[in-house]
Amino acid sequence: MPRISIVSRLRTLCTVCCSLLLCLSTTAASDLNVGDMAPSFSARDENDQEWKSGDHVGKGIVVVYFYPADMTGGCTKQACGFRDDLSKLKDQGVEVIGVSGDSVQNHVLFRKAHNLNFTLLADTDGKVADAFGVPVTREPKTVKAVIDGREELLTRTVTAKRWTFVIDRQGRIAAKNTMVTAAEDSKAIADIVTKLSSGKP
Repeated sequence: MPRISIVSRLRTLCTVCCSLLLCLSTTAASDLNVGDMAPSFSARDENDQEWKSGDHVGKGIVVVYFYPADMTGGCTKQACGFRDDLSKLKDQGVEVIGVSGDSVQNHVLFRKAHNLNFTLLADTDGKVADAFGVPVTREPKTVKAVIDGREELLTRTVTAKRWTFVIDRQGRIAAKNTMVTAAEDSKAIADIVTKLSSGKP
């Protein structure tokens, strides 16, 4: 009896410790704030090539914006805003990266439909969102869209919240917006970048 009791208690203790570690890791991820070092991450881009943050962060200002889904109303407005303002942002040394739970093929269709001119990453397992503390839901969802006169079904398994981050030239989080207005995001980012470049708070 004593031996069984000890084993039972050890199992309970192990379960509690695992739960505590899980809670701590979740809290750490969601506590990514302005001034923190940006996490390292990688994902497949629209060309099905591996995009690594280490090849980009520190070489300029990197905007990483998370959005729910390709070919939806708000996400299309947000993407087209960055498309239209990209030239001005590039002049200020900014690289724009869009991240969603869509597949590489979905991104190909999204870029084609709206002539998008910046990188889209396929965060199909939600790991990039997790690294930034962005809330996600993990369940299959499908968007129907007509592209070049043909109906396409864009299925994803992960849906992220609409959050935007600015990573400065030192690799730190310079801005974090968890209340993004899709159609105005690119303008808001342009204002932030201007302040960063001028040294204003």
